[in-house]
Parts: sequence; structure tokens; C-alpha cells
Amino acid sequence: MESVRPQRLQPGVGAGLSGGTLRSLRPGVTGSSASQASAPPPPLGLGVPGALGLGSPGNPAVLREAVEAVVRSFAKHTQGYGRVNVVEALQEFWQMKQTRGADLKNGALVVYEMVPSNSPPYVCYVTLPGGSCFGSFQFCPTKAEARRSAAKIALMNSVFNEHPSRRITDEFIEKSVCEALATFNGNREEADNPNTGIGAFRFMLESNKGKSMLEFQELMTVFQLLHWNGSLKAMRERQCSRQEVLAHYSHRALDDDMRNQMAMDWVNREQDNPATLTRELASTERQLDEARLAGKELRYHKEKKDILMLAAGQLGNLHASNC
Repeated sequence: MESVRPQRLQPGVGAGLSGGTLRSLRPGVTGSSASQASAPPPPLGLGVPGALGLGSPGNPAVLREAVEAVVRSFAKHTQGYGRVNVVEALQEFWQMKQTRGADLKNGALVVYEMVPSNSPPYVCYVTLPGGSCFGSFQFCPTKAEARRSAAKIALMNSVFNEHPSRRITDEFIEKSVCEALATFNGNREEADNPNTGIGAFRFMLESNKGKSMLEFQELMTVFQLLHWNGSLKAMRERQCSRQEVLAHYSHRALDDDMRNQMAMDWVNREQDNPATLTRELASTERQLDEARLAGKELRYHKEKKDILMLAAGQLGNLHASNC
């Protein structure tokens, strides 16, 4: 039975696109770019030196001790001594931020998601109001414990994120650019040219001056996904300048339309090269688990998994309709 490839409209990413307009730019890729998934290096060919380095010590025991210390300190300063309910504390923290004027476009609600399982270890993810995601980082024998574990690591990162050292300042930008130049053997001229990778990185930092590391990471997640999906490469091939792409997507939230476009690209890749989706999903799940157990911010890995699962669902629907 003949395979039917889904047809996609790609306004803005086509042969006629020049560097002039990105108004209707879509993240999907076409042609030869769709046949290969980009490798998973950081966005724009650069990492984020110094950003989100809260992360986590390599030793699980050290990580647990650090998290417990932050939770106890938070409890002491907000509720007095005694056992703290971390799930309630995390929600109260973000409600407090909202009442103090934080710009939370979708409200202050903290969202939990349990991974379906009938036996331990149980895994839970928590998404903060800005979009940052964390997960249970310990062996959790119960679903309640998994929820508490996720809340602990999210609370630690939320509290640390309020420290002045976690803000993007002129000093931080200069240090980060110097680290990038050293890491990638760049020269100072590159840092001043927004059409180079390091220049684009500097442009992103300066455009987000005053924001916190978590806020900056939420923005960078979009570019990480575009890079992973091959969309940035496709835009360069269509003569979009790096600065134009940055300017456009800096104000674009990750939404269902963007996820669907990326999922369609993976459907096309799977039809061109069977088992591509299975391999990428296995690799993504492994990366997600490793990052979760290390206490790292997870949105990039989790969004990748959600996009691939969406693609698998679309592929299943196509097979059903063909039959």
C-alpha cells in the first residue's frame, strides 16, 4: 500500500524567503533538511557559559544534602522551624512572586505530572509558571514521595534564582562572552558581529539583560529545539540571517503549533528512514533520565520527548488511515 506523506504549509520558510521578512516564520523544515536530524549541540553552536550552573554536584548524596539544606533554610525564614511541606512551599513561593509584581503570563500555578507506572520507582515532573521543568531526583517508592522530590529540587532552583548573582548583568555578559571566545577559539571581532555564533550569543544576552538565569534558559530552550530539529539550518539555507531569526523567536513562546510542526518533521524522517524515530526517542529518554537524576533543568529534554511522542502518534494515525 502506498505511503501517503503529510502535506504541510510552510509560510515564510520557502524558496522565496530572503532576509527581509520573518513575520510568518515556522519552525518546520523542508527538503533535504528534513531527512536528517541535527545533532544535539547547544543552540546557535554555543553553550551558555556560566548560565544555569546551579545544576548539581555529580555525587547524589551531595545533591540531596544541598537540596535539604535549601528547603530547611526556606522553611526557617518563611514558616519557622519544623517540617516543611515542600509541595505547598513551592506553590506559595510562586504566588508570593506574583503578588510582588512578577510577570507570570500564565499565572502562578505549579503543575505536576506523574509518569504512568504500576510499581516503583515512581517519577514525577514539575513545571514552574515560567516553563522551567524539574523532576524527582531520588529513588521514590511512592507517588507522593516522587512529587515531594520534584518539588524539592524545583524549590531549590527557584530560591537560588532570586539571588543577585543569577541575574544577567553587564559583568555576567562580559564574562560569558570571554568564556565562549576561549572555548571556541574565537576572536574579539566575532563577539561584536551578530551574524557570528558568538555575536549572536552576545546579542541574546544583551537582549535579556536584567532577567534571571531560569528566564533566560526558558528562552534558550526554543532555540535549542530549533537547532535539534534542523530548523535553524533550514532557515540559514533560505538566507535568513541569524540576527533576524533571533529577533523573531526571542518573542515567540513555545506553543502547540511549533510542536506540531517539529513532530511533522520527525514523521517525514521516519518515512524516509524507518526506525529513526525509535532511535531518537530512546536517546532522548536516556538523556532525560540522566539529567533528572542529576537534578538539572529538564524542559529541553522533556519537550524533545513530547515532540517525538506526538510524532509517533501522528505516524500511527497515518498508518491507520492508509489501511
